[in-house]
Amino acid sequence: MQTRSFVLPFLILFIMTGCNPRSENKSQESVEADVSPKGISSAPFGKMEDGTTVSLFTMNNGRGMTMKVMNYGGIIVSLMVPAKDGKPIDVILGFDSLRDYIAHNPFFGALVGRYGNRIGKGRFTLDGKVYELVKNNNGNHLHGGTRGFDKVFWNIEEIPSTEGVAIKLSYLSKDMEEGYPGNLRAEVVYTLTDDNTVRFEYKATTDKKTVVNLTQHTYFNLNGGKTDILSHEVSLNADRFVPVDQTLIPTGELKSVENTPFDFRTPYAIGARINEQDPQLQYAGGYDHCWVINGQGMRTAAVVFEPVSGLEMTVDTTEPGVQFYTGNFLDGSLTGKNNVVYKKRTGFCLETEHFPDSPNQKQFPSVVLAPGETYSTQTSYHFELR
Repeated sequence: MQTRSFVLPFLILFIMTGCNPRSENKSQESVEADVSPKGISSAPFGKMEDGTTVSLFTMNNGRGMTMKVMNYGGIIVSLMVPAKDGKPIDVILGFDSLRDYIAHNPFFGALVGRYGNRIGKGRFTLDGKVYELVKNNNGNHLHGGTRGFDKVFWNIEEIPSTEGVAIKLSYLSKDMEEGYPGNLRAEVVYTLTDDNTVRFEYKATTDKKTVVNLTQHTYFNLNGGKTDILSHEVSLNADRFVPVDQTLIPTGELKSVENTPFDFRTPYAIGARINEQDPQLQYAGGYDHCWVINGQGMRTAAVVFEPVSGLEMTVDTTEPGVQFYTGNFLDGSLTGKNNVVYKKRTGFCLETEHFPDSPNQKQFPSVVLAPGETYSTQTSYHFELR
């Protein structure tokens, strides 16, 4: 009897300890199985009114991060990033259907051009000739016009990458499209790297002198849209910003951020000072300004941290400026993915770019592109858990 009482607990302990590793291994296998294999695939996303099929390209880095891109507008429809609990969350705003993108898209996820941001009074002068552009924003020109690069079809092809998976988007913008001179050949490479970075490489050439300012207009919410963005903590590597008038066109000044609500040289929650009685904030209903990034070459422009998800996003760029926009014009009239209503300040943008209205502000860095030259810029968004 004594022998049996000793052996039985021992057998039970052996079975339990033997089972636990197997249970843990099974759990690990399940987690690994949930991570999509590295690669790129495509599938129809819907049809335009004329019957043209729109394709959706799905990019997986094999590390739990997935990005989906349309050939219509180069639009990023989804960006899944692993959060604090290990489960990926979609960190960008957008819609479930192509119909919604066509009907009322405030540039969610879009590739914008020829000129990202505003050009005052919808005109500029180049070599003594005045060019009239489409006026689509309070008498000004915004994001390339009524049919900018966000509303055209881009040719998309998978290209090899040693750093992850990549696609190349290409488009020919014909002479005088939306009022811009020159046949502009634009190429943008979207790379999703193995270390959870999304990189954009922009290139363009022209056969006639023109102006170019390409950027990406993704709206981010690092908590998956569960809350507004006011608790997101932002730092901007900028000693100066670009003040604007009441129609959001630059005054021409590059103003110090010192002692202003525009000083993000140390991290601040977006909501900490956004409602202060500052004329610049009142003009835009919040932040919708360009900051002058310190330094040259590829360097950090911004860092954003969201405490609930634990996600941190670092933005690096070769561009001289970054437009920080806090979704001031979202008004609750749009319902996005997962039936989330997009109210004011549901998302924010960090649009790396040359300064607004640069064609009319000679003291700003030039945006002129001449034949024989190549427009070339880079921007990356790196995601990690803090």
